[in-house]
Amino acid sequence: MQFYIGEALAGDGNEIAHIDLMIGSKDSPVGTAFASALATQTKGHTNLLAVLEPNKPVKPSTVMITKVTMEGMKQVMQMFGPAQAAVAKAVADSVGDGTIPKDQGEELVAVCGVFIHPAAEDDQKIYDYNYEATKQAITNAMKGSPSADEMLGFKDSASHPFKGF
Repeated sequence: MQFYIGEALAGDGNEIAHIDLMIGSKDSPVGTAFASALATQTKGHTNLLAVLEPNKPVKPSTVMITKVTMEGMKQVMQMFGPAQAAVAKAVADSVGDGTIPKDQGEELVAVCGVFIHPAAEDDQKIYDYNYEATKQAITNAMKGSPSADEMLGFKDSASHPFKGF
């Protein structure tokens, strides 16, 4: 059983992207989460597959889950438009550059939490920042980064941008 976890933040302003990502084999907890995300839709939380274009999903199959309640069609279209395109392209590029082994494309699935701020306006920034954050989250996941030693090295000097003090 394979199971990888990655996280990344990219950009700024209302278009900031924060990605939480799990990649694992279909018979791992990630496979269960993947199936549950597709089978369990609730108002304001419409999960969707990452596709390069309609009818062309990425491999490994990737489900995008909303981290913020979608409150209007504008936000929904940002998720189904620039965010979906960005996540799909980042997954495809990660397979293309070998970060995700191509021969595991059918064995692995991914669950990708995507944040779209309700006040986001700029679709190009949404795309750019979500691409960057997804690509970095995948790299972090597949490399196990940061390691426990790396985390211990920066734990006392870390500065969280949203801690509020």
